[in-house]
Amino acid sequence: MHIKTHSSMLGRALVPSGRHRFPGHFLVALVTVTLFLFFCPAPTLLAQESPYIVTYDHYLEEPGSLEIEYFSTFGTQRNGNDFDAFWTEFEYGATAWWTSELYVAGQTTFNDSTIFTGTRWENRFRLLQREHVVNPVVYIEFENTNAADKILKEVEGHDVESDYAVPNGILRKEHDHELEMKLLLSSTFKSWNVALNPIVTKNLLPSEPWEFAYAIGASRPLALKASPNRCNFCRENFIAGVEMYGGLGDTQSAGLHDTSHYLAPVAAWNLPSDWTFRLSSGFGLNDNSHRLLLRWGLSREFAGFGELIGQLFGARP
Repeated sequence: MHIKTHSSMLGRALVPSGRHRFPGHFLVALVTVTLFLFFCPAPTLLAQESPYIVTYDHYLEEPGSLEIEYFSTFGTQRNGNDFDAFWTEFEYGATAWWTSELYVAGQTTFNDSTIFTGTRWENRFRLLQREHVVNPVVYIEFENTNAADKILKEVEGHDVESDYAVPNGILRKEHDHELEMKLLLSSTFKSWNVALNPIVTKNLLPSEPWEFAYAIGASRPLALKASPNRCNFCRENFIAGVEMYGGLGDTQSAGLHDTSHYLAPVAAWNLPSDWTFRLSSGFGLNDNSHRLLLRWGLSREFAGFGELIGQLFGARP
């Protein structure tokens, strides 16, 4: 039985169990690499990053650039313990039409434990080279996680709040190998970006159904005209918007029955030093949803990373 999907009654009945922590060498390696890449010198590149945390627009990473991102999701939990799920993303612009990304995730459930929840490998492929009224991008992701994963990067199928009330000691025993596909439809018109992401997900076990979901967002910079002087608090550095996301059932029971949905104001602060800070407060729209998902993220882009690696290994331009 799939614990995450059918755990509502179990979540109310069970209490948290023993603690399980990240292996020490894993934490040391991850922190060392992240700190090195965050603070090593990098060329200045002024970029306008999207404020979305769940929704994707059609913009890919610049070819040869590496972006490192850290995100956190604090979720309230009725009939269970609140949690903080966190993940690090390494996003690389392989070509002008292909961006690849690796996620490493974990979570802390208060009064329970802190555990590693798995990895994800994401790829986005832009179908049209030039800008059009609607710009389609194909998204394919492979997830190697356990059922304790709580980053809620998307809400699929019949995912509901009570699924996350089960203690970590039980959830971590169930391993999920999933294929997730999205069609990223995005349009930018008169400074507004509007994006729609239909989502389908399949647990690779033959008995599991296809799950459906959606994410939609709209955003706009606070100002369009750039200031003549370099500054951190200029209005054009801020982008505000809103996104909505939720599940649409599965092939066995499609629709809105036993699904959860969220509405989230979002904002991004793009600094001239290539840092971006994102903030989102997601509010559950029905009784199946967490009442609050408070998210924040910090990222930095490193232009020319691919060229630097090539030089280190003796590649010629």
